[in-house]
Amino acid sequence: MTRPSDPSRWHIGLIGYGEVGRILAEDLRARGVAVSAYDLKLARPDTAAALQAHAAGHGVLLAASHADLASRADLLVSAVTASQTVAVAEACASSLRSGSYFLDFNSASPGAKQRAAAAVDAAGGCYVEGAVMTSLPPYRIQVPLLLGGPHAAMLEPALVALGFAPKVSSEQLGVASATKMCRSVMIKGLEAMVIESFTAARHHGVEDAVIASLHETFPGIDWEKQAAYFFQRVIEHGRRRSEEVREVAATVREAGLTPWSASGTAERQAWV
Repeated sequence: MTRPSDPSRWHIGLIGYGEVGRILAEDLRARGVAVSAYDLKLARPDTAAALQAHAAGHGVLLAASHADLASRADLLVSAVTASQTVAVAEACASSLRSGSYFLDFNSASPGAKQRAAAAVDAAGGCYVEGAVMTSLPPYRIQVPLLLGGPHAAMLEPALVALGFAPKVSSEQLGVASATKMCRSVMIKGLEAMVIESFTAARHHGVEDAVIASLHETFPGIDWEKQAAYFFQRVIEHGRRRSEEVREVAATVREAGLTPWSASGTAERQAWV
């Protein structure tokens, strides 16, 4: 089937209907774009009802499987946990429409993105690496998004038309993800350090003194507000974030370094 030239007439498939998938669905549907979604949690009675209610409320069609979703979509957006990046691409590949786009939103290492791309491109799809460069909820569909790979420049104008805020990083696969992953060494590491520091400080009764000292050294940061945000995000998404940081550690290993910081951060995120 020929893909419509007008992106607003495309059928968008969302693989993963968690926080990211639901936000994208809401914003795309608000523009009148047709959206379908699939999530493994649809097969679980304890989690299916909430996803079904959200989909019904926003006019999102729910697919029966990866293959069902891939067979109907002009653009697939993969937004799953980092560890599932390659598996999801492989699960969709055999049913992709020829020439359809596969936009990989997942926080995975350059090596994982390259393996996912190989599966999609071998099946006749057009894989585009995506790197979401900050927390999505405040920006929603307009979150800064780096694109990579040989098909990135072709997809960029369509994504702009759909409401995204993309920027082509490189025609070489892995560059966008490396940018994201190396940033996450710092960002996710800072989360882990704040959680560890503040939790230990509260135990020892020195939390106020630690915060006062941090204010003196870094007066531009509201440490209480920042810490509260870090705790909230990690409590809500610790499992997903720990998987992402394990991909960060893989990225560091691909550079020939031992990922001491990233590995510790992954453990702290998982602990929370």
